[in-house]
Amino acid sequence: MSDNSLGDIFVVNSWGESHGKAIGVVIDGCPPLLEISKQDIQFELNRRRPGQSEIVTQRNEPDIVEILSGIFENKTTGTPISMIIWNKDSKKEDYSGLKKKFRDGHADYVYEKKYGIRDYFGGGRSSARITAGYVAAGALAKKFLKNNLGIEILAYSRKIYNIEYTASPDTLEFEQIEKNPVRCPDEETAFRMITLLKKIKKQGNSVGGIVECIVRNVQIGLGEPVFNKLDSRLAQAMLGINACKGFEIGSGFSCSNMTGKEHNNSSKNFSGGVTGGISDGNNIVFRAAFKPTPNYGNDRSDPCVVPRAVPIVEALTAIILMDLYLKGLKNSSIVYKLLKNSDDKTDNVF
Repeated sequence: MSDNSLGDIFVVNSWGESHGKAIGVVIDGCPPLLEISKQDIQFELNRRRPGQSEIVTQRNEPDIVEILSGIFENKTTGTPISMIIWNKDSKKEDYSGLKKKFRDGHADYVYEKKYGIRDYFGGGRSSARITAGYVAAGALAKKFLKNNLGIEILAYSRKIYNIEYTASPDTLEFEQIEKNPVRCPDEETAFRMITLLKKIKKQGNSVGGIVECIVRNVQIGLGEPVFNKLDSRLAQAMLGINACKGFEIGSGFSCSNMTGKEHNNSSKNFSGGVTGGISDGNNIVFRAAFKPTPNYGNDRSDPCVVPRAVPIVEALTAIILMDLYLKGLKNSSIVYKLLKNSDDKTDNVF
């Protein structure tokens, strides 16, 4: 796996820079005959794109996807899938003064020290703009998991600055999340978050927050010990998102305040759906924490990245789950066939 790819079997290769001609993704290892349309992919990209509301960056990118290969008559062919998104609102002149300057909180300095060269136009490769490719790839993975396994992935804005809402893993619905621009499923909390972000933006400042992700209907047995544990792979993917500074699953850091008898309670799902690095049949529940954006104080930055990070978290979760599912089938093919052909009709184990 290269530094710009994710996955072992379902492999996602991202490319492009913030203010280059285009950004894109190449996906290898996607099974054939998955029904997927350009509209399916565009739907997810629209949720991530800039300029979608007054509380996000006003960089006006339509993020229209073009499918170059790997999909024929709305079905995957089993060959590499290539997709491109053209940059339409690139304003390189806004960054010309940064050629010999380093911005605090950005990757400018470390890139220059590591490589001896850097793209100073919007941070180049270090920009969150490249996450559009993850979302495009995630659209395929989400549809595969939903259609073939019934797996549902829902993320939402749990916390923005000091305003927090905890959704029920069992009752959370997509429509609740998407009914407001901040992507919080509770109307009252969403209103408070939006009011805060308008105030923060007017002040020329930014705030951090937390995205919580809930995955339902996951079969038992997803994940590979020791270094391909489901939770460690999810952590790797989340911490690869720009501005993500923390990851916790299930009880997370709060487990440090519990006794063994308190924590060893299966009805509470303190495991977060993962035991010993393998899915245990419960809902997978994890959280990703995002720092305040360092590029604050202008219309082309987000006062908080959390609302737009929601579809990115979902996409990367789907990519990891699909990769581990395909990896599990490969590593357990004999057992899988035996189970399917035996009298044991336990369909939720592979």
